[in-house]
Amino acid sequence: MKSILLSLCLLIPCIGISQNFSKINGSPLTSLPGDSRSVNWVDINNDGFIDCFISNGPSGGQNNTMFVNDGTGGFVLLEDDPIGSDGEPSDGATFADIDNDGDIDAFVVNWYNRHNLAYINDGSGHFTRVTQGQWVTNSGFSETAAFGDYDNDGLVDLYVTNSDGISRNFLYRNEGGVSFERISEGAMVTDQSASRNVNWIDIDADGDVDLFVTNELSQKEQLYRNDGKGVFEPVTTTALTSGSFSTMSSSWADMDNDGDLDVFLATNGSRNQLYRNDGNMVFTSITDSDVTEKITRSFSSAWADIDNDGDLDLFVTNAFGSGRLKNNMYINDGHGGFTEVTDGAVVTDDGWSYGCAFGDYDNDGFQDLAVATTRYGSQDEVNYLYHNEGNDHHWIIFSLEGSVSNRSGIGAIIRVKSFLNGQIVWQMREVSSQSAYCGQNDMRPHFGLADAVMVDSVIIEWPSGIVQYMTNLQADQIYTVKEEFVNAVEEVADAMALSVFPNPTDSNLQISGYTESPFENVFIELVSMNGETIYVSEQQVPSGNWKHEINLSNSFIPAGTYNLRVVQGENEEVKKILYIK
Repeated sequence: MKSILLSLCLLIPCIGISQNFSKINGSPLTSLPGDSRSVNWVDINNDGFIDCFISNGPSGGQNNTMFVNDGTGGFVLLEDDPIGSDGEPSDGATFADIDNDGDIDAFVVNWYNRHNLAYINDGSGHFTRVTQGQWVTNSGFSETAAFGDYDNDGLVDLYVTNSDGISRNFLYRNEGGVSFERISEGAMVTDQSASRNVNWIDIDADGDVDLFVTNELSQKEQLYRNDGKGVFEPVTTTALTSGSFSTMSSSWADMDNDGDLDVFLATNGSRNQLYRNDGNMVFTSITDSDVTEKITRSFSSAWADIDNDGDLDLFVTNAFGSGRLKNNMYINDGHGGFTEVTDGAVVTDDGWSYGCAFGDYDNDGFQDLAVATTRYGSQDEVNYLYHNEGNDHHWIIFSLEGSVSNRSGIGAIIRVKSFLNGQIVWQMREVSSQSAYCGQNDMRPHFGLADAVMVDSVIIEWPSGIVQYMTNLQADQIYTVKEEFVNAVEEVADAMALSVFPNPTDSNLQISGYTESPFENVFIELVSMNGETIYVSEQQVPSGNWKHEINLSNSFIPAGTYNLRVVQGENEEVKKILYIK
């Protein structure tokens, strides 16, 4: 759909180094004082305009707030709804389509050994609280949470960080509907640290999401590599996990447009950290940057291309220092270098700021910013909202809907190729349910295009393994893309001339091979991503070519991702299979 620039009122202009933001006053979002924590930009009623959730968390408890976008640049407080009447001491929050019914649901965490909160959306933007299941009855000192499909079964799983009490984090596997199984084994749930933030991120680009956890109290960060079968192995031999900081937040993004995800760490009491991803789990610490030069009291962070010039800029919040603190904005020079912004309300407003998130709330193609402010002394304060006034640069936005993958498209990677200022530039984004500590950016991937009026190529890599391609798209539009069964390919393994086709498949799976020995045993097994055997066959085959067919369309097998294992004599092959109903 073509986006429309909407009129705004009650604006106070402020000028930054290369982008103009206006501070919004008089809105319900910026008029209701609170001891605020998390900022989440999500579209709760599927009207195409993102709404804003802000949690509140003093020790005695306080209601959280959901502000519904009215489609004209204004917001209305959602009243008389369970999501805004909990009265709990809440910290972080994460939103995703938990039950794959086409609307966004919520999970909100609480501190002070209180139960966490889950809410199911009825499709119109109203919520019902979930009261059954370990994921909402396990008490903890929880900081934040993130949804991510770690076993690629099309259902989003959940990880929750805890910074006190037993200091062990929670992992819950989605079993469908609103049922989650608590995972009790593995380092990611038995390690004891004062954990703050968590990101699901495919760090090694192998098609499954890994887990990154930040820790405070000068403890090292934790990186757990996913083996593709839901088993996580700690990675301790990288620079990313060797430092000892009091790290509050981690934000992943491709800051240098080289096709992989780099990371910024917000620390409390030391210099912030910036790491360039060099591939193969190798990270280089960037120390000669405006981003990393100061001792900070930072708590959260967010990446966005605020000036639509084709590279990602960085915003950082600060809190709990000596006196009132200001936040930081850094502009990317296009090569991974940054210059700090010194003018404008975005970096001169003071107080104690917690979560933050970017999102285009008026669909004008430029990223706006919301910041949660926490209590200063004994006084609750109002939150900040900054409208991006834009420039003459172009843009493109994608709204993704999974079918085999989880409905929210969380974990999808989207790559865009365009000609910016006469140069070919590839940009990359990942859809995430937690962009930083207490922050969730607009889940619609946004790309600044500078002077480009067309996008040459788009590649969408879905968590299921399906890859979709688009070409020659007009700039300055929002495109809705549904995951489609478009890339059936034949895979042949040399050892036994094993052929598997079509893959992905929506009906029969045809398997063939070759053997020189007569009456050799062939064992065929289809296994789900959680290790459950779905189909098994063992038979003797004569010498020469052999064939086997699995009829999936007439079976009980649900759509999803599976491992096909074929053993013939001393040869064994394992293939990932995508079944789409």
